[in-house]
Amino acid sequence: MGVQSLAVACGALALCLALTTATNPGFVVRITQAGLDYAHQQGIAILEKELTQLKLPDISGDSRVLHVGKVRYELSRLRLRDFDLPYSRITPVSNMGLQVSISNAFAELDGDWRVKFFFVRDHGSFNLKVENVYIKIILRLGSDTTGKPTISTSDCSARISKVRVLFSGKFGWLYNLFHSVIESRLRKNLETKVCDNVAKSVQNELQTYIQTLPVTARIDDKIGIDYSLVAPPRTTAQSLDADLKGEFYSLGHRSTVSFSPLPLALPSDHDRMVYFGASSYFFNTAGIAYHKAGALVFEITEAMIPKDAGFRLDTSVFSAFIPQLEEMYPNMTMKFRLSAPTAPFLTIGPGGISFQPIVDAQAYAILPNSSLAPLFLLSLTGNVSAVLNVRSGHIVGSLDVGRIRLSLKDSAVGAFQVRMLQSLMNILTSSTLLPRLNARLDEGFPLPLLDRIQLSNILVKFHQNFLLLGADVHFQPQG
Repeated sequence: MGVQSLAVACGALALCLALTTATNPGFVVRITQAGLDYAHQQGIAILEKELTQLKLPDISGDSRVLHVGKVRYELSRLRLRDFDLPYSRITPVSNMGLQVSISNAFAELDGDWRVKFFFVRDHGSFNLKVENVYIKIILRLGSDTTGKPTISTSDCSARISKVRVLFSGKFGWLYNLFHSVIESRLRKNLETKVCDNVAKSVQNELQTYIQTLPVTARIDDKIGIDYSLVAPPRTTAQSLDADLKGEFYSLGHRSTVSFSPLPLALPSDHDRMVYFGASSYFFNTAGIAYHKAGALVFEITEAMIPKDAGFRLDTSVFSAFIPQLEEMYPNMTMKFRLSAPTAPFLTIGPGGISFQPIVDAQAYAILPNSSLAPLFLLSLTGNVSAVLNVRSGHIVGSLDVGRIRLSLKDSAVGAFQVRMLQSLMNILTSSTLLPRLNARLDEGFPLPLLDRIQLSNILVKFHQNFLLLGADVHFQPQG
């Protein structure tokens, strides 16, 4: 009894350890049955082409024919003229991989024959028709040490139900007397070669292609995205799911994020071929990475003020709200340096994406010798919402900023009423900073896509703690 209790305790401990060390993804890709069917169509077309190029070995041997005796035969120059796979389907098999089933396939080939018995020699040609070919392929999915997906053939079986051989030539009738022997050997050779060719095609074509899925995506000279797999792809009865790290990082100095992704469970939507689940972790690591890279620092200068703004960025304008500026720094051009003291932290809910960033705005007067004189330091905050979409395989978006709230953190020009600057700072940031941010967001961030994949029929939905993107897929062949 004590041994049993110990075993149970050890099992429970192992389960707890497994749960605590499991890595939640920051980004999930789901391929639905519709997406698998589309990929299957493309793959079957390639497999048909590969099978048509099958190289079959020559066949030779001896056979005893009634009333004739021992006959030496040879079949050579076997040439496949056609190999059609009219009926096939792909099915995700839970915890196993993908099963491809092909039925009622047919092929036709021809070749040359030679025969020798007694002192008689002759040769001719033959035609072979193969019908009711059934092929079953199990594809195993995994990942390599770099986090790229892998695929291999874990099982393949081919069964040919019907073979018909027609020999022509002077002694073609002789071959027809022992055609069952010939058909059996041809059937066995063809069944073996089909599976050999499938394994070769998966390794050379499919494996090479899925390795084009980017493990990292470089955004600019400062930031990248880690799209490596955190676990092998998993299959359910309805879909294929890939859990990706989904983390932005600084190219200059990558460090561990201080929090982990929440569990991400995609809804059971199947209207599109592929779905992408981008968690709040994914977007928040973007803010952290840009903050650590020093990229959340902006300057607002006189040259950036739109001509129709109706004011200039100088002390004469601000002295209307801060009178002492006119005495201390009369008619001097100003500039602002905006920086985020902390990385912005956003939330995602059914209503969309929102956050309340905190921005320090340091005002300067530009002296005649071009040096800067600090004037005051403001803290800006406000409600920001984001609109997101997908364009050319990228997540693109734009920000909308509500009314900015101000507080004074420091002043080198004495006390003043901060609220008097409210409208001016709203105009200043909305006309200079916001367009720059939206221009960057309009460039977008790349989705993890295989080569030559185009997305259409885009769906955008917000859920608690994640953004769901759905799309149909089009594969663009080379050339």
